[in-house]
Amino acid sequence: MGERRDVVSWSAMISCFSRNDMESKAISTFVKMLEFGEYPNQFGFAAVIRACSNAENAWIGDVIFGSVIKTGYFESDVCIGCALIEMFATGSGDFDSAKKVFDRMPDRNSVSWTLMITRYSQMGNRKEAVELFIDMVESGYMPDKFTFTSLVSACAELGLLSFGQQLHAQVVKYGLAFNVCVGCSLVDMYAKCAEDGSMVNSRKVFDLIPDHNVISWTSIITGCGQSGKHSKEAIELYCRMIEDQVLPNHFTFSSLFKACSNLSDPDTGEQICAHVVKMGLAAVNCVGNALISMYARSGRMEDARKAFDILFEKNLVSYNTIVDGCTKNIDSNEAFGVFPQIEDTGFVLDSFTFASLLSGAASIGAVAKGEQIHARLLKAGFESNQHIANTLVSMYSRCGNMEAALRVYSKMERLNVVSWTSIITGLAKHGFATRALEMFQKMLNAGTKPNEVTYIAVLSACSYVGMIDEGWKHFNSMYKEYRISPRMEHYACMVDLLGRSGFLEEAMQLINSMPFEADALVWRTLLGACRVHGNIALGKQAAEMVIEKEPNDSAGYILLSNLYASVGQWNKVAEIRKTVKKKNLGKEAGSSWIEIENTVHKFHVGDTSHPQAEEIYKELDQLVTEIKEVGYVPDTSSVLQDVEDEQKEEFLLQHSEKIAVTFGLINTSKPKRITVFKNLRVCGDCHNAMKYISMVKEREIVLRDSNRFHHFKNGICSCNDYW
Repeated sequence: MGERRDVVSWSAMISCFSRNDMESKAISTFVKMLEFGEYPNQFGFAAVIRACSNAENAWIGDVIFGSVIKTGYFESDVCIGCALIEMFATGSGDFDSAKKVFDRMPDRNSVSWTLMITRYSQMGNRKEAVELFIDMVESGYMPDKFTFTSLVSACAELGLLSFGQQLHAQVVKYGLAFNVCVGCSLVDMYAKCAEDGSMVNSRKVFDLIPDHNVISWTSIITGCGQSGKHSKEAIELYCRMIEDQVLPNHFTFSSLFKACSNLSDPDTGEQICAHVVKMGLAAVNCVGNALISMYARSGRMEDARKAFDILFEKNLVSYNTIVDGCTKNIDSNEAFGVFPQIEDTGFVLDSFTFASLLSGAASIGAVAKGEQIHARLLKAGFESNQHIANTLVSMYSRCGNMEAALRVYSKMERLNVVSWTSIITGLAKHGFATRALEMFQKMLNAGTKPNEVTYIAVLSACSYVGMIDEGWKHFNSMYKEYRISPRMEHYACMVDLLGRSGFLEEAMQLINSMPFEADALVWRTLLGACRVHGNIALGKQAAEMVIEKEPNDSAGYILLSNLYASVGQWNKVAEIRKTVKKKNLGKEAGSSWIEIENTVHKFHVGDTSHPQAEEIYKELDQLVTEIKEVGYVPDTSSVLQDVEDEQKEEFLLQHSEKIAVTFGLINTSKPKRITVFKNLRVCGDCHNAMKYISMVKEREIVLRDSNRFHHFKNGICSCNDYW
């Protein structure tokens, strides 16, 4: 065009580049236009400002903004105002400047209102989006499908079901009920805001959409997967989607893998994975990350690691997912091995990475590792992060260092329900039931509403010390005061509380009065109490229910076998063990571990594989002799085999927790506390022996079993022999 170029042709060219994601070309063309001698009009300014709506070019947009003000276009053109809002909100995240531009616009229209609302919603300022929408309606402007889509999405994230339902009514009023975009946001809102995880309203909205596309199918599949209760339905919907010849995208597959995770169904996940490969989406990060998570949650860490290794471009989420998977599968050493790899990639570690690593340290009781991670996160500036602080409280308490947990808790500036619940749970697990209940009262006085998990901690605290009246008080207040319906876990706590205290009939009455059928957890709890109190008849009934609920789990058979063994019915023991062998049901082997100088040492019953085994058993023999001199008498009733007493004593000597404590005595010096972890419940003899060892050796011993912490000091245990 040469000399025939004018402001219109230059503006058209700038606009073309800007709309086709060629921002640099748009900006350079704008500069050439100025060099050519043409001065931009409102369309040229609007186009180049749109090109500056990213982090890379936002500073150039600030310079152009100065020219806009100088020329007077700022207050005279809606298009320029909208472009500036977009630039400030999206390019630099400067919502204050975006709002100032919006407020100074003399002529706003529905587009400018919707743009401001949409950007507020998308960038996480959802409350402001809702408030601005109310101003928009009061100012007489009519919302459109884009306005409603953004607003409903904001309600979904804020949990504003009631307001979302009002918006739904407006959607129907404006004739937008059949719009796919609006419908998808409503599906998402009802799925996220339903208190009971119901998908009924989401399905109603979905079924009203006349022409489904990949977005609407993905919305309903995602909703079913997120709720956790409708994961099977998500798989069924996917089959319907394929039958309707709608091609899924990477978001669809990510949601499907989550549904398979919820179902612990990696086999179906592998079939879906074949579809992923066929469509060429296997290398997409969000799909790969979801696949890693699915395998990890199903306990298939080898497959999870393979899925992680084949990811072409790993992001921080990929690393976080594999770390989290390792920690949840008690493979913390693997998680700690991934940690240096993340740093080598140059990714900046986020709070989720640190939280996962802290959980890994907590799962194996590696307090030294936890302390190292604590130091690293302080250096990284996460000290004030509430999620991290909550995880630190949990890590220290689970590693046996309640003093450190309380120190972290005392330094927290803000406390939410998770903060309170973490410290209450820690105190309860360590046997400080009175302090736990005092902390719960402080929580209520501070105005924090407890949740279901808080009440599990409170009821557990009551159970650990046999506070029956206090337990009933809190159990009854759950729904009465906070509208929290007791779940299976709460009933299990109450059955445990009653059963430990010998009120077995009352525990049975509570089970019969439950509004839903008791699961294996509740019956196992009752069965354990029956063994302690020697109630064969009720114990047999409880065992039958455990076996009925979980026929492929050996726990019910073993508990019943132990019950018969405790009263000397060896023929019954033999019958049960024969059944277990015939069904080929495995039993979890008892093991204990201790951390010495940043290394975790694990021991099994009668373990001789450790390099110091000879020294350990020599010291253990001497130790037993010493504690016998001050009153220790081996409790052979803990040995559930029909053998001579002398052999029973030999069996007791080989228990893994005794080996671990002896190893700790050899390799640490006074006054260092010895902390041992055990995967099963500590037996009565080991519990008694630990009291005498703490007295003879003048050492504090902390033992975490599958149920709680025991603090042994000067011959006394924090549980007062009630566990």
